[in-house]
Amino acid sequence: MSLILASSSPFRKELLTKLGLEFSTVAPDIDESRKDGETPEQLVYRLAEEKSVEVAKTQSGLIIASDQVATLGSGTQVDDEILTKPQSHENAIKQLQQSSGNTVTFVTSLTLLNTNTNNSQTIVETFKVIFKVLNDKQIDRYLKKEQPYNCAGSFKSEALGISLFERLEGNDPNTLIGLPLIQLVKMLENEGVDILTN
Repeated sequence: MSLILASSSPFRKELLTKLGLEFSTVAPDIDESRKDGETPEQLVYRLAEEKSVEVAKTQSGLIIASDQVATLGSGTQVDDEILTKPQSHENAIKQLQQSSGNTVTFVTSLTLLNTNTNNSQTIVETFKVIFKVLNDKQIDRYLKKEQPYNCAGSFKSEALGISLFERLEGNDPNTLIGLPLIQLVKMLENEGVDILTN
């Protein structure tokens, strides 16, 4: 069966490549706005499912879809603040000042849709980043070196961003970057795809 990644993210594409499977990518065109009364967890769950269904309109096979938000909170409360992509140096400074000495929770969803059987599996996994207390000079220097302005939370954990952290808590470091590979392997096995024998 064809394997399709419903994403335009270069980070997710790179992660999926780790599994050694052939796949194609299709960018789903959906409205990703948060609905009133929706927790970050509910938001990412819904968006992963919607992305898989949207791509299934033009593709057939096993469709992998994912969504992620970073929050200053547990990710389970309606009033948890979602950290967006800063897009500017000034916004990134504000985000890292907020995160300094705090915990940022990455809430990542994963859907695997089999278009032949219409069987859909969806999970949500969290990964916590506990920040060191940072001073303004450290924040400014980090941002100028790495320029993570298109990254939620204003850092790249797979690069110099690791220097901002006190510790990380979670089951799968890939979840932090945007695709829970351990869970994906289990989902693929449920669909008869064994990574080690394919």
